[in-house]
Amino acid sequence: MLQISDQFDHYLIRSHMAKGGMSNVYKAYDLLSGREVVLKVPDKNSIGDPAQYERFQRELEVMKSVDHPAIQKGVASGVFNNTPYLVTELIDGESMRDVVKRKGTYSEQEAIALIRKIADGVLHIHNLEIIHRDLKPENILITEGGQPVILDFGLTLTKGSHRVTYANFSSAAGTPDYMAPEQIEGSRGDSRTDIYAIGVMFFELIAGKIPFEGDNNLAVMALHLNGALPRLDKVVPGTTPQIASIIAKCLQKNPSDRYANLSEFLADLDHPEKVDITILERATGAVTARPWWRRQPFLSIVSAFVFLIVIITLALILQHFKH
Repeated sequence: MLQISDQFDHYLIRSHMAKGGMSNVYKAYDLLSGREVVLKVPDKNSIGDPAQYERFQRELEVMKSVDHPAIQKGVASGVFNNTPYLVTELIDGESMRDVVKRKGTYSEQEAIALIRKIADGVLHIHNLEIIHRDLKPENILITEGGQPVILDFGLTLTKGSHRVTYANFSSAAGTPDYMAPEQIEGSRGDSRTDIYAIGVMFFELIAGKIPFEGDNNLAVMALHLNGALPRLDKVVPGTTPQIASIIAKCLQKNPSDRYANLSEFLADLDHPEKVDITILERATGAVTARPWWRRQPFLSIVSAFVFLIVIITLALILQHFKH
């Protein structure tokens, strides 16, 4: 770990800000530009992993292509002493996680105001065919003026991007609390995956807790897959059925049952009187999950089996022709 006053490339370390799943994050002073920035450097277990460099390059490309007050901007990336790094703008704010801990529950209107700004930023990146895939309070800063700023685009899915596997990647790199069922099943996800995470955060702001809690990550993941969604208007009496319905629609197990896009979500927030509240009857009823034969693990096994059969068949054909 870098220490205060260490120089890394042309950056002078001011303080250690955070440790993520695969990186250490520092406040640093850019000796060339003369401004304060955020420097992200992989931890020692990830140094030498080629995927880390690709991850930082992807983050930078995404943040440079986006211009929205709710999205952190990228500044630069590079390699120093065989160690890749990423530089972003410094946001003067407090993590949403810390704000929620300090403030406690939000009123319905306060939660709507904050979530609306977050959703507007996510809609902006969705329009650019960028999916965040790791939305959670730890990855959002809130400025003194109340503007949320979304960080950490390391798990971003962009148009045409391929799957990247990071060495030493583990559950420490994220939390299942905000993961959509399809992510837990191994799918890459799409815009509706981000909508699910927004629904979890929306629920948490009003209820003061996430909708699915368990003793460990496996228990939480099982509940996301098969647990009955609590009705927010029952968990927090006084919550309007319309807002509870909006959140319930975000948190449907099957992506096709959620909002198709965030424009629809924002339209319902703006016109709650038009929201169909019958979804609440299903929210506490039987869980409608995808059947096991349509889930990603089973489909992956089938694909591997079919691939193996094809290889064996080709080998037998070649062997036949040799004889």
